[in-house]
Order: sequence, then structure tokens, then C-alpha cells
Amino acid sequence: MTRPLWIFGYGSLIWDPGFAPAETRRARLPGWRRSFCMRSICFRGTPEAPGLVLALDHDPAAECSGLVFRVHDDEAEPVLRELRARELVTNAYLERRLPVLCEDGETVAAITYVIDPEGPQYCALPDEEQARIIAGATGSRGPNRDYLWNTALHLRGHGLSDPWLETLSGRVEELCR
Repeated sequence: MTRPLWIFGYGSLIWDPGFAPAETRRARLPGWRRSFCMRSICFRGTPEAPGLVLALDHDPAAECSGLVFRVHDDEAEPVLRELRARELVTNAYLERRLPVLCEDGETVAAITYVIDPEGPQYCALPDEEQARIIAGATGSRGPNRDYLWNTALHLRGHGLSDPWLETLSGRVEELCR
């Protein structure tokens, strides 16, 4: 295993990484965009009524902001094992080690979970359909809307506001009234 181990968070890992990082930095990943392009059949939806969760969708013109976490060296193997159990539960994500640009100018190779565009959970839906699904879906980890709102809140808290995510959050809030 390459050390140090870095993990890139762009969705729920930002507010629930599942481990105590040795270091956290704001960062960006060129060539990828944050997108509700993954149907969630367990955590934020069910097989009968899937929700939507964020994934990184390849887009050469895009750039995704997030956080990169350095794992304590002596915890690298158990953290990676637990992260894989969480993120690869349905095989919708592909694990990649990608170059992430930290705000201090350093580039680190980080474990990153991207969507498998050939997988059955991949979807490309209009924003309004995404909002309707997110407003109504619930899975084993709770309402889909809470996932969206937590992500938007924590991105703002780290100075990484995402205008598209903010607009979607507002629309879901309207639908939930």
C-alpha cells in the first residue's frame, strides 16, 4: 500500500469520513464533477424506490471541490478496508487513485470513488426529477434529503459552496414543505 494514504471526499465523506484523519485539506479534482448520478438502493433508498447519492462523473471540462484526508499510517489498512466495505457495497463505484490538487499547491494521489457509467445504478436525470426523488426517498441511513442537505451544509462550512448543489437543496426544501 502506498503511504501516506489520502482519501478524497466530495459527498458524505466530507461530513462522515468514518475515521479520524491525521490531516484534512481543501482540494479539487480536475476532470470530474459531483453529480447525483447513482441510484441508492440501500442507504438512501430501497430497491423498490431508489434514492440518489452523489458520485463523481467524468467530465473533462469540470472540476470537483472537496476535502482530502490523510490517514494515520498505522491505521491505513483498517481504514481502507472499512471504506471499501462502505463505498463498494453494491459495486456502483470504482475505486481509483487520482491526482488531487490541494489548495496549498501540492498534488497528492488520493483514493477516490467514481461512478461506473456502465453499471446498473448509473443514471443521468434532469435536475427536477433528481429533486423529486431526493425529496421522497428514504433508506437504511435515513431520508435522502438529509444526505443532500448535510453535504451542502458541510461544503459551505469548509468554504466549498457548490452553486448547483445549493439550487438543488433549495428545490428539495420547497418540495418537502
